[in-house]
Amino acid sequence: MITVEDALSRVLALAAPLPRIEEVPLTEAAGRVLARPLRARRTQPPFAASAMDGYALRGDELRPGARFRVIGAARAGQRFDGRVGPGEAVRIFTGAPMPEGADRVLIQEDAATEDDGAFIRVRENPDAARHVRPAGADFAEGDVFAPRRLSARDVALLAAMNVERAPVRARPRVALIPTGDELVEPGQTPGPDQIVSSNGYGLHAMLREAGADPFLTPIARDDPASLRAALEAAAEADMIVTLGGASVGEHDLVRAALLAAGAELSFHKIAMRPGKPLMAGRLGRATALGLPGNPVSAMVCGALFAVPAARALAGDPAPAPRRLTARLAHPLPANGPRAHYARARLIDGPDGPALEIFANQDSAVLSLLAAADCLAEIPANAPAMETGTNLKYIPL
Repeated sequence: MITVEDALSRVLALAAPLPRIEEVPLTEAAGRVLARPLRARRTQPPFAASAMDGYALRGDELRPGARFRVIGAARAGQRFDGRVGPGEAVRIFTGAPMPEGADRVLIQEDAATEDDGAFIRVRENPDAARHVRPAGADFAEGDVFAPRRLSARDVALLAAMNVERAPVRARPRVALIPTGDELVEPGQTPGPDQIVSSNGYGLHAMLREAGADPFLTPIARDDPASLRAALEAAAEADMIVTLGGASVGEHDLVRAALLAAGAELSFHKIAMRPGKPLMAGRLGRATALGLPGNPVSAMVCGALFAVPAARALAGDPAPAPRRLTARLAHPLPANGPRAHYARARLIDGPDGPALEIFANQDSAVLSLLAAADCLAEIPANAPAMETGTNLKYIPL
């Protein structure tokens, strides 16, 4: 058995970024990975602008009691065309270009109007800030936006840079192959010895959230011909993920089916729980993963390996799961020889968020996975831990 770290490294090595690049409008860019750097097409703001509603004037004249004649107004989208001279001010609103000759904004709360607004007088103790946003304070024309997975915040920034379309990596096509005679589709009536297939639907949602384009094949039954047909149905995929049948039992036929189809396996079995019987390799041009059949094991391995692989195929420069740290909300017994990815949730603790690890970690209990918001990462052979010990976790 290999470690989780070694397994993830090998999986990512199997998932080189896809060469396909698409140009998409910004309305379709969120969640996609930018394929090449972009440059800002304008400076933001393109002019010195007021940061507050008030009066634009010469800063060297501003003192309590000073009186200014109001000579015009400026608002966002409509500048004042004249010049501010000594003893003059321009009524100005947030975002408006600063008029020529003015370098300071007196906020309206510090100005008393006189003669029906024709003049203003500075109140006592005016705000000392200039309230002016310099040209280029946000970004300058030509500034580089580096490739990364695009968030909503990134899309807003690209729009402000006057970028209309983004070159992004293609979404990897991921074939999900549920296996087992015991499975029926949701909505069907299971036989007395059958269960409803759930792993494929959970992984489908997980991979779609990660930016992939997943699809489910029909359930492959526990015979070589059915498995061969399912693999043929997945022939056009960039990644093939089998669900179940990855162990070494008499009816666990997936490994043999993959090898018979020409797969080259990198590893089989990981020193982790849940999810020990996981395998990875290549089948033709596709990355191939064999996930265990227990529902929680499949979802945990999906989060730790399938999602990072899909992100790597999509060109994400940081595809590995994000790890954070929190204090334990309770003592934890010593761990065995396999790293444990335990269902847990963050609760309010005396020193901030704390990790509460569920007592029941049965890999068939999906309801506890649904109740969890993270996986606590308990290292292999970790000693017993006291309340308050720092422990890493992976957000779900």
